[in-house]
Amino acid sequence: MAVMTSTAASQTHQQAPYQQDFTKPDGRPLTLYGLQPIVVTSEIPSPSPDPVDARPVMRWHPLRGEWVMYAAHRLGRTFLPPPEYNPLAPTSDPEHPTELPRGEYDLAVFANRFPSLTLNAPKPPPGPADTRAGVGACEVVVFSQNADGRLSDLSDAQMSLLLSVWADRTSRFAAGGVIKSVLAFENRGVEVGVTLHHPHGQIYAYDHLPPVATRMLEMAQKHQAETGNAWIADFVAAEREAGERIVHDEGAALSIVPPFARYTYETWILPARPVGLLSELTDDERDAFARTLKDALLRLDALFGVRMPYLMTVHQSPLDGPHPEFPMHIELYPYLRAAGRMKYLAGTEQGAGEFANDKFPEVAAAELRAVNLEDV
Repeated sequence: MAVMTSTAASQTHQQAPYQQDFTKPDGRPLTLYGLQPIVVTSEIPSPSPDPVDARPVMRWHPLRGEWVMYAAHRLGRTFLPPPEYNPLAPTSDPEHPTELPRGEYDLAVFANRFPSLTLNAPKPPPGPADTRAGVGACEVVVFSQNADGRLSDLSDAQMSLLLSVWADRTSRFAAGGVIKSVLAFENRGVEVGVTLHHPHGQIYAYDHLPPVATRMLEMAQKHQAETGNAWIADFVAAEREAGERIVHDEGAALSIVPPFARYTYETWILPARPVGLLSELTDDERDAFARTLKDALLRLDALFGVRMPYLMTVHQSPLDGPHPEFPMHIELYPYLRAAGRMKYLAGTEQGAGEFANDKFPEVAAAELRAVNLEDV
């Protein structure tokens, strides 16, 4: 068990989280984060002492202009295990180790045992479509030790800690010099393909700029060149003036059903001040951003009285920056378009890349504002 850090983390924030780094038996890194000093009361576990032989590759799609990842070893990854074999819960039986130790901590991050990308991906044999090694990194972020909880069940302080954790992981990848873009995300619900119900998210770190980040940067730079203003500043100002689509406003952060929403109850969480990275938020801004995110998640669950299946994506600027024009924000894509009715990506979405929405964003925002949060 290799302990590398046991003091308060070195961050740009004054209220830095505590963190402690370990090495798992199979060689993968693990970091525990807490609002209080970390206390570990068991050995650092791994479901297997042997590392998975990951050999991810990438192939270039010439008509879409994007990379496609191939990782055959992922076919053997954990799929909807029974509660007693939850790999994201702290180990209770040393004979059946999980990914996490027992102890006092709030969040945990470890390298994915079945990654789609690895920093040490071996060079593959020559292949079609400009085949190359799948270089990057994949991490799992466990939000809580409570297997039945939700991300929105975190306290305000824990939600703010999560933002600091995402910022810390991004800074670590940036320091390595290989990673160009980092995406943190959460899939929730079997409807969106979740294979583990324990509340958790993932981080994908790419050695290139993926298509969505590329397009966002291009459009933000175009807006800045044409207006002299950061896109997010103009967008927030316009939405505050319109007042129709704002769901919740904390002053330093707000949630909006954007006027161009592709999903019926799509919600964006934005800082009021333009920043490119989470690490650029002040303590007060980070706390307001965290409260706004929690509010948005609670409203989605209360909307139809069920746990809303969703995809959450955290968009930060490319790491070859600085890119002050890039609009750091979070997007929530809820998969229910009405009670009991799923939004499926069909012909126009998949084939043409253009979405069809059944409800105007102004109506959806009004419904979300009307939600009674005492019901969740």
